[in-house]
Amino acid sequence: MKKNNLKNAPTMAKQTAIIIAAITFAFGFLAGAAFMFFKTDSVPSVVSNSVTAVDPAQRVKAFEAEVRINPQNTNAWIQLGHVYFDTDKYDQAINAYEKALKLDPNNANVLTDLGIMYRRSGQFSEAIEKFDKAVTVDPKHKNARFNKGIVLMHDLNDRDGAIKAWEDLLEIHPFAMVGENKSLDQLIKESKESQDKNTSN
Repeated sequence: MKKNNLKNAPTMAKQTAIIIAAITFAFGFLAGAAFMFFKTDSVPSVVSNSVTAVDPAQRVKAFEAEVRINPQNTNAWIQLGHVYFDTDKYDQAINAYEKALKLDPNNANVLTDLGIMYRRSGQFSEAIEKFDKAVTVDPKHKNARFNKGIVLMHDLNDRDGAIKAWEDLLEIHPFAMVGENKSLDQLIKESKESQDKNTSN
């Protein structure tokens, strides 16, 4: 019985590696497309670095198998986190991203996606903490700065803090867009006008 298992192990590992390679290639292609999309048409809601795959179930199976075999595979933990992210499995995504960050603590993209998962699970302070850490690692990280403003504005009712976060982003990226026809500068102006109206009332 053990002999058969030993014979089958390399084949299974090879099959898993092939599946992961194919998935990673597809993910890389989609991620590149998503990055270009973000530059020209991002939306005024939480923006992530995760990309929805064609077959989430297959990705889960492949990456879970990989991290069991090789728990030091940072990329596999990240990709597993993305699958859970895309399927709204917040706790599993948080766990996978945390595992990835233990191996690569200064990954600003993973910190940002982890922050988004904390936000979606209602843990707003933890979300802000992760966005702040992402900005510490990469001061020019657009998603982290923008998402911090979203959480401050819509979840913590801190309009001043949100506007400050977005103004800091605007200094770094003056032409940042938050919608097909709306600039970040316009969003800030609208937020300030709304604040003034509420104050006058």
